[in-house]
Amino acid sequence: MAEHPMTAKILARFGEIAKVPRKSKEEQKICEWLENWAHTHKFTVIKDEVSNLIIQVPATPGYENAPVVILQGHMDMVCEKTPDAPKDPAKDGVTVVTDGEWLKADRTTLGADNGIAIAMATVLAEEKDIPHPALELLFTVDEETGLTGANYIKSGVLKGKYLLNLDSEDEGVFTVGCAGGRTTFHKFPVTLSKPPATHKEYALTVGKAKGGHSGVDINCQRANAIMVLARVLYQLEKIGGLLIGSITGGTAHNAIPRDVKAIVYLDDKKDEQAMQLVADIANQIVNEYRNTDPDLAIALAPSTESCANVMTEEQGKKLIDFLLTLPHGVSAMSTELHGLVETSSNLAVIGLRNDAVEIVTSQRSAVMSRLEALCLRIEGMARLSGVEAKTGEGYPSWAPNMKSPLLQRCVEVYKNAMGKEPKVEAIHAGLECGIIGAKYPGMDMISFGPTIKNPHSPSEMMHIPSLGLVWDFLVALLKSFQDVKNVA
Repeated sequence: MAEHPMTAKILARFGEIAKVPRKSKEEQKICEWLENWAHTHKFTVIKDEVSNLIIQVPATPGYENAPVVILQGHMDMVCEKTPDAPKDPAKDGVTVVTDGEWLKADRTTLGADNGIAIAMATVLAEEKDIPHPALELLFTVDEETGLTGANYIKSGVLKGKYLLNLDSEDEGVFTVGCAGGRTTFHKFPVTLSKPPATHKEYALTVGKAKGGHSGVDINCQRANAIMVLARVLYQLEKIGGLLIGSITGGTAHNAIPRDVKAIVYLDDKKDEQAMQLVADIANQIVNEYRNTDPDLAIALAPSTESCANVMTEEQGKKLIDFLLTLPHGVSAMSTELHGLVETSSNLAVIGLRNDAVEIVTSQRSAVMSRLEALCLRIEGMARLSGVEAKTGEGYPSWAPNMKSPLLQRCVEVYKNAMGKEPKVEAIHAGLECGIIGAKYPGMDMISFGPTIKNPHSPSEMMHIPSLGLVWDFLVALLKSFQDVKNVA
């Protein structure tokens, strides 16, 4: 396939963006980069108190009377990396690698989710020969950890009647609905004391799981490293005398955890028994996930670290039981859209901090009442286990409107430009459209983008040829608005 004439320019822009660290809640540098870019091109910038940006791009000649169109994406990215990655994307940015038709990163998340939206929108705004209505480039902060930026957008600030969200991940697919979500924070109180001299220290690790996005990948049946660890700890506890010193795993509420480590203490006389037990259960679990997580690794080894204190044996048992009880995965499939996950949960993060084990779970559903029910179930489990649990307000689902004028326009433009029908779907992930739409009733919205695989994991990659196809569609769509009159 010949390279699209605009692909190199967009990828070059994405390469600039990739160098800028932009972890969720730490978007200052990318915000400054965008402000400098806008000022260089003499575009008006509106910045709110949380650093959401609205960059106003004037209409090209002949489109002055067309309605304003919003191009929307988010500035932040999920910063995941493998243990041997040479860079930390949260501090050093991303090293972009081209592998045939795919754009990847060097053992970190790529950040095409959603840096590619920034790249496409800024390149388009610079192109003088592309006809378009007046544009509002809306770039939000902290989308990945709770859609914070979208929640802070004020009503009345945006002038656009149509919103094109550039945060979907399958070319040729138009997203017209998404799940809502809520996050629950758990605190499991523990009493810490020095381990007995008769015990030996070990590191129990679960690693190299494939992970992925806790929404779009939740039905792939991939290993959850925290749940696997709980299963192994349960077997070790049967030996007797198991003491847990620390436990750390997972990185974000919306990423399926890939790695987790526990520092544990076992009676020194049970060294060989423990090693053999873990080897046996590891073989069983690795075999279970041979198709979804072929590199999954489970190991028990003498620890090179040192934990000054451990929780009591009884607390360790209760913690293991709580982890085994917490749900993870698909809870319900949609009864309206075949093959769509309706409700799910993700056991996402765990860590011992001060005198409590802190656990994060993330719940999603397209049906808000079922989301509430799942959160209540998880909170009930926590209460029964003596765990403090608090669920955040979350974000709403985005109900599909199959009669949307914008959807009909997009379908017609796509058929004319590509010679085939697009797919129209809802997704089991959070998009900012639901929140923005609630603040701007009547705004017509749709989401699309180039093909991205394995977001929120170091395996993230973007299909380069799909980028040119999305560009051609976007250009044709904007051009089509010449026949639409702006109605206040």
